[in-house]
Amino acid sequence: MGRTGFLTILCLIVLLLDFYCYKAIISVFKKWSVKTKRNFTIAWWTINILLVIGVFAAIYLNLLLTVRAIILVAFFLLSVGKVFMLPFLLIDDLRRFFIKLFRLIRKKADHPVKEAIVGEPISRSSFLVKAGLVAAAVPLSSLSWGIISGAYDYKIKRVKLVLPNLPKAFDGIKLGQISDIHSGSFYNKTAVKGGVEMLLAEKPDFIFFTGDLVNNLTNEVREYQDIFSKVKAPLGVYSTLGNHDYGDYYFGRENSPAKVKNLQDMITTHKLMGYDLLMNENRRLKVDGEEIGILGIENWGMGRFPKYGKMELAHKNTEDLPVKLLLSHDPSHWRGEVLEKYQDIDAMFSGHTHGMQFGVRLKEFQWSPVQYIYKEWAGLYKEKAQQLYVNVGYGFLGYPGRVGILPEITIFELKRS
Repeated sequence: MGRTGFLTILCLIVLLLDFYCYKAIISVFKKWSVKTKRNFTIAWWTINILLVIGVFAAIYLNLLLTVRAIILVAFFLLSVGKVFMLPFLLIDDLRRFFIKLFRLIRKKADHPVKEAIVGEPISRSSFLVKAGLVAAAVPLSSLSWGIISGAYDYKIKRVKLVLPNLPKAFDGIKLGQISDIHSGSFYNKTAVKGGVEMLLAEKPDFIFFTGDLVNNLTNEVREYQDIFSKVKAPLGVYSTLGNHDYGDYYFGRENSPAKVKNLQDMITTHKLMGYDLLMNENRRLKVDGEEIGILGIENWGMGRFPKYGKMELAHKNTEDLPVKLLLSHDPSHWRGEVLEKYQDIDAMFSGHTHGMQFGVRLKEFQWSPVQYIYKEWAGLYKEKAQQLYVNVGYGFLGYPGRVGILPEITIFELKRS
């Protein structure tokens, strides 16, 4: 069965579930006025049908990642809420079925039961339906908790990155990575500072920042520039731009004087913070006379995302380097270009997906709706001799919180074997 067939069946099942839950709610709240019942019916079916349409749009159309996230998370949460409600409705229907069966048996046995009572409809249990509604509220309450608790609950992810050709001088060296700061979304400066202190406490030898410093405009980082300027490492901090750093979503794709200035301000900001911004270029990192390459390109994404990156420039004059590490914001670049054309790139470091800020991430298992959009969306991936790491982000965009997919600070230990 193809993806379209699976999605069609899934959405039909969800619509049947919608109908089942709708009938149960209407049957219990009989005291609603005609107007209230009509308004509820319109709202219920408008939301649920639009979400089903939205799922197909999110999968097949080049919508903004934020819009996709809102649609898929809303669809998932409401569907889960109804699934939570389902057992209570089934128990109630089983209860009513056995009562009806018992009455029919009594009738056939010629028990003295009045016909009016035998034929009397069996009402739904108000308690069970309302209990189901309470159960359905659990996923929605988790979103609220994600805002209160998850948005700034920074987690250290420790990864051993094995690079067979790594020079001996780099064996055991520590690399830190943060991504997707989105400073325009922050509302708690103290918490943001706490995350930076967690990163620095790890004492990485060098650090990568893989793009999306802001949501739209460079001036969004102004209130947080002093905090992120504290991100320092002995061998340097290297950065690249993400799709949100160009002002495309504010000014449009065409270059205007204001947009050009915004980008120049972004480049200046990286410099003022002490970040070595790689704009389709590379650096040679030297330790005890041995070198590895650090390459960085501008944003390059599949689909509707901009392809400003020029790998041929970033890769230039790196043929002699035994190991090449690439900073590229969008993980789709790995399959879109790197694996096929640049097989000497040992490891690529990305962000962009945020893990959709919702899902489950355990040691041996992870799931998020974003995996239906991005094949590589969180953690370490390997294909033959090449590797990709996707950081799920330091900040947040759209939904001002995180549920299950918490903000990440990655600490890599580079190893020869």
